[in-house]
Amino acid sequence: MPVVSAVSAITAAEHRRPRPCENLKGAGSGNPVDDRRGAPFCDPADSQGAALILNPGRGRIDGDHYLPVTGETSRWGWWPNRRSAPVMSVDSGAVLTVDTLSHEGILEDQGRDPAAFFGARGIDRSGVLDDAVEMAADVPHTFGVDGPHVVTGPVEVRGAEPGDLLRVDVLGFALRVPYGVTSNRHGLGALPGEMPDGAEPADTLTPGSGHGTVSVFTEVEGDARAGTAVLRYGTGGAVRYPIAPFLGMMGVSADVDEPVATRPPGRHGGNLDIKHLVQGTTLYLPVQVPGAGFAVGDPHFAQGNGEVALTALEGSLRADLRLSVLRGPEAREACGLIENPFGETDDHWIPVGLHADLDEAMREAVREALRFCESRLGLPRHIAYAYLSCAADFEVTQVVNEIKGVHCLIAKRDFR
Repeated sequence: MPVVSAVSAITAAEHRRPRPCENLKGAGSGNPVDDRRGAPFCDPADSQGAALILNPGRGRIDGDHYLPVTGETSRWGWWPNRRSAPVMSVDSGAVLTVDTLSHEGILEDQGRDPAAFFGARGIDRSGVLDDAVEMAADVPHTFGVDGPHVVTGPVEVRGAEPGDLLRVDVLGFALRVPYGVTSNRHGLGALPGEMPDGAEPADTLTPGSGHGTVSVFTEVEGDARAGTAVLRYGTGGAVRYPIAPFLGMMGVSADVDEPVATRPPGRHGGNLDIKHLVQGTTLYLPVQVPGAGFAVGDPHFAQGNGEVALTALEGSLRADLRLSVLRGPEAREACGLIENPFGETDDHWIPVGLHADLDEAMREAVREALRFCESRLGLPRHIAYAYLSCAADFEVTQVVNEIKGVHCLIAKRDFR
């Protein structure tokens, strides 16, 4: 029986703590604003200021609905397809508070015992998430066959149909734990066969692991909006860098009968790993199946473009997301006639290209950017091509997920 069985996929009212403003509304730019900024959603603390562990059902829950990680509300290693039954149904426009669980510390090459894994890195059992312990102990998973990621969902959005867009407004994040892990595994990452190189200190290796896994533990100071990662090395050495939490995985159910692996992203979204999709941004997803079947996973505290080691700074997050169905003129007004997932921030529109070949991913990103410039901004194709060449930035999203990603940043200031 899951440890959080009493906190099932339910309306969040009974768990909700008081907040300064009940409405989560959109800004004039069309991007979401979190009205809780006066009383941060991020990272509750006890009276001594120590970060609390956000176990299922504990801490602040602001959404209309709350979805924890349990054996019934999540799947380990596989993305939902058209055969996947929803674990929750919500209306268009609903705000969902959803827990996500990092796979780091629960995988077989790390001992499949998060209490022991994090205990070896100075975290006692009270600092390890209950759902991490439960997932590792009770949910079937085969290393090297099943994907690594824990996926929460799918969630049916009532009224969504193929041809619609699902708009996902990212309203806020909280760190569920004040630490994360970055792993490099043999045969994966940007330098397979070169890294790991065997020179890593013993305390970065998983004890007894035969999989050649290097896992770098990183502390986090502060909260989700102003936190700092502290990457320690040697005797007293440390690198400090800002965190910028986002969900590596957001997407809709794929319109296929076959199992869908979690590592490669696709038109359904999934493992996009777009670092710009932080609090206050929006992701648009072409709906593939009735009800959309929205799902999330792969929470990141921070990531560089490329994600070269294989993983980002992986750590469990709680997210507030608004799910809205767009169709017809409303969908075209949002992002034109795009075919792939599409991002939006206060400053940029973000077309996306995906392909196993990085050169082809780049070409697909250019084609998506051209579609957007023509169908949404009204530029003639040759003018759009010239503009993209002179003013847009194409960035490598990641090169480690089998299907590689390139995204384009189109500055809104150029069209005001």
